[in-house]
Amino acid sequence: MKIAPYLLTVILSVFMSCNQTPPPEPHGPLPSERQLAWHELEFYAFVHFNMNTFTNMEWGMGDEKPESFNPTELDTRQWARVAKEAGMKGIIITAKHHDGFCLWPSAYTEHSVKNSPWKNGQGDVVKELSEACREYGLKFGVYLSPWDRNHADYGKPEYLDYFRNQLRELLTNYGEVFEVWFDGANGGTGWYGGANEERKIDNRTYYEWDTVFEIVRELQPNACIFSDGGPDVRWVGNEEGWARPTNWSLLKRDDFAPGIAENLEHLRAGQEDGTHWLPAEVDVSIRPGWYYHPYEDHKVKSLSHLLDIYYHSVGRNASFLLNFPVDTRGLIHEKDVEAVMKLAETLKADFATDLAAGQAMTASNVRGGSRKYRAENANDGKKETYWATDDEVLKAELTLEWNEPVDFNRVLLQEYIALGQRVKQFSIEAEVDGKWQTIADETTIGYKRILRFPTVTATKVRLNILDSKACPLISNFQVFNAPKVLEEPMIRRDKDGIVSIRQSGEGVGIFYTTDGSDPDTLSLPYVEPFPFLQKGTVRAMATDHFSGKGSPVASADFDIPAFNWKWTGELANERNANAPFDGNPNTALTINKKLPFDFVLDLGENVLVSGFTYLPDQARFNPGVIRHYEFSVSKDGRNFGQPVAGGEFGNIVNSPILQRVTFGPVEGRYVRLRALSDAFGAERAGMAEFTILTD
Repeated sequence: MKIAPYLLTVILSVFMSCNQTPPPEPHGPLPSERQLAWHELEFYAFVHFNMNTFTNMEWGMGDEKPESFNPTELDTRQWARVAKEAGMKGIIITAKHHDGFCLWPSAYTEHSVKNSPWKNGQGDVVKELSEACREYGLKFGVYLSPWDRNHADYGKPEYLDYFRNQLRELLTNYGEVFEVWFDGANGGTGWYGGANEERKIDNRTYYEWDTVFEIVRELQPNACIFSDGGPDVRWVGNEEGWARPTNWSLLKRDDFAPGIAENLEHLRAGQEDGTHWLPAEVDVSIRPGWYYHPYEDHKVKSLSHLLDIYYHSVGRNASFLLNFPVDTRGLIHEKDVEAVMKLAETLKADFATDLAAGQAMTASNVRGGSRKYRAENANDGKKETYWATDDEVLKAELTLEWNEPVDFNRVLLQEYIALGQRVKQFSIEAEVDGKWQTIADETTIGYKRILRFPTVTATKVRLNILDSKACPLISNFQVFNAPKVLEEPMIRRDKDGIVSIRQSGEGVGIFYTTDGSDPDTLSLPYVEPFPFLQKGTVRAMATDHFSGKGSPVASADFDIPAFNWKWTGELANERNANAPFDGNPNTALTINKKLPFDFVLDLGENVLVSGFTYLPDQARFNPGVIRHYEFSVSKDGRNFGQPVAGGEFGNIVNSPILQRVTFGPVEGRYVRLRALSDAFGAERAGMAEFTILTD
């Protein structure tokens, strides 16, 4: 068919006019090029490795000897390899922490690796890591503590030259740096060249931050600067691993400075009326501590916990900075590696298949009717294209449709932030059996927002923009069906003999047995806590309702229940007296008494006692951990005779895990655990869990 010339001209002119529709005007504060590049990193590593690693401290005092720093197997390539395989995009190293010890041979201090036995003083951790990052295609960043508890001039004007000189060393000798990290901790007690005193400074004025930032801009113009108030990246206001569901990449920057944040809520959620683009970074350690402590080897965060952190950081318009406390060998510990690899595998499975890719997409409004801003731009896989509405349209709909019903439980959204963050409120609806159902009702989107919800089967899914600061620009609309995370269930029994079984995740069923046999989907379904008042074993497994896959089987051995047990003497009235019997390892009965101290328990009746289990207080700071003990049994609570067990709980200082002690059966109604010494010399003795074993 031949088209008339005049008609062809009309068609071409319409096509050209549609594609020449001008883009929306920028709205509000905008990200810089360095910030846009930072946003795309999303997930990267922190490494806390320094003098504290070898002194078993979190904050050193500054009087540590360089000779203490002596890793036996330091391998920064292992760090880089782990980060790369875990899907991380970079590593930030604590080049100098508050104690002032430098991981590079600084020309301005003797308190550095050049005076350590490691590599006979010829080593440079910062150099080795920067080279390893380049080898593995990772970005490299540095943490430099402004506070220095070692330096004699800290708090005086003379210290500023020292601090700036060290910053220049780090930013000129190790290649490109993607982020410079300034901690807000400043001023306090320290060694300070032998003064051993407290020094206070004004965080806002002492460091002359404008000059510091100018040095970074001069030497590393592409590097983002992190602190409570940026100027490029802000602290999220906690070290627990989350940003608020409402999270603006905007902040009134002049109200903040490193160490200055009067309202943490503004850091956690940003400010809708913020004056500068200042996105949040979520920094959290894979263990309770930032530095390596052997007694935290059993406290590495679980897969479900790490997943929550990911979805509460990257999934809430922030980045995820996960810390590895490198151990005294100079390696990321095996348990940390195992945990982060499980996270990487799970995230890979969660986002394996984009169910929106290539599917039909329609919108209630398209800017100027132009193909340049069409609905399909939101699922074309290109970050530089986006769906946009006309300027006056602040509410709109974007609908994705499939030919057949599809199962999904994740929606990923992104705004085209180069022109500003705009969306204030939105919802997600799914058409199920011909009816629209709301599955999420949220606020901000920003660079990236990921929603998790129970699996939905639908033929359509709709994004409703309910309110915007300016016409919405959506660059990405993806849908996924993530497999269920099936970890071993957690089985607990409380003081009254009631068993509860818990497994993280929705759409997961739990089946259990009480006769010691392996459970399957024909076993008892767990609906609510149930009584288990005898000796025996409860075993449980979790299953995915959709796939039918099952978790590893969890098993818990229980002895006689504790509902008749009572502490005698002064312990009877302690506020947390029942904590050792509640099945919760996070609660504890701890006494602050001069040792030895007797924990005497009335079991309510005579039994054949053949042992006990003891879980120390699991608190992070100053826990009550009994080291040396004696254990005795009595029929009347007065005459205990010779101890039936005693000595030292093996390796409890480094590994405060559950202790199990057995002996030949002894009949009695009362038991006494005598705490002879505590693990940390703090005159504290406590227990998170305590059970009696019977014959």
